[in-house]
Amino acid sequence: MLFVKKFINDPENVVREMLEGMERSHKGIKVSYDPAFVFRADAPEKKVAIISGGGSGHEPLHCGYVGYGMLDAACPGYVFTSPTPEQIVEACKTVYGDKGALFIVKNYSGDVMNFSIARDMLNDEGYEVESTLVADDVSIREKERRRGVGGTVFVEKIAGGAAENGYELKEVKRVADKAADNCASIGVALKPCILPHTGKSNFELGDEDMEFGIGIHGELGIERRHIESADSIAELMFDSIKKDKSMEGKRIALLINGMGGTPLMELYILARKIISIASETSEVSKALVGNYITSLDMQGASLTVLLLDEELESFLNAPVDTPALRN
Repeated sequence: MLFVKKFINDPENVVREMLEGMERSHKGIKVSYDPAFVFRADAPEKKVAIISGGGSGHEPLHCGYVGYGMLDAACPGYVFTSPTPEQIVEACKTVYGDKGALFIVKNYSGDVMNFSIARDMLNDEGYEVESTLVADDVSIREKERRRGVGGTVFVEKIAGGAAENGYELKEVKRVADKAADNCASIGVALKPCILPHTGKSNFELGDEDMEFGIGIHGELGIERRHIESADSIAELMFDSIKKDKSMEGKRIALLINGMGGTPLMELYILARKIISIASETSEVSKALVGNYITSLDMQGASLTVLLLDEELESFLNAPVDTPALRN
């Protein structure tokens, strides 16, 4: 057996054993193992069902956000691998009520394809299903190619809030689409992640280098730079988003996110500078700091900015109770 210096047993069983741990730790969720998905123990029938998913290794996304005010079900694929249409279909049927379902999909080819197939299968059976695409990574210039990254957390929270508020499917989709359109993110890595099934990283970084514009699957960024101070990195990330989204005079929410291997101390050092810069021209309504969407044990951070209006802000601040996010 391959030796990997991680808290794992067999690399082939990491997803199942993670799900077993989650089920034993959180009474508010239930787990299906074949096919694999996590769902609310109290999934209501009188609201739009919110369903998402993607490759494992990004925890707490998506399974950690199953619960009141966010997702009704989440489908975990193998590490950095999209869930199958079968998983998505069965998850949807399990939590489907009488108001339809909304899929929240990150803009990766496998996720887009498999959620689309699942949606077609469900529509053919008479289920009413819509989708919202999250594509917020501004490191990629062409908007149609942008990856779905940190903005996914905001979109899942806002869509969940709208659904709990009793919005009909078309309105939940409208709000989720609006949140997705108003998100922008950028990430940086100081060290790459180590894959549990290989014990290796997808790329190498020198001791004095950082990778700017990374994805969440161990992908290379758009630029390799000499490592800079925390304040300089904060300015670099914020400036990249400012080029894409006009924030002057607007209310915004911030997500200062760890990629799995970054101490919270360092994230708060980044937050200190980012909030200071943002407050010069915008009103920071909310700032989340911590590990919300990760890349296994990558040492790095990402910044997401969400432009707010009254509707988005109300659902962002609405009650939520999930394993990873509650208020």
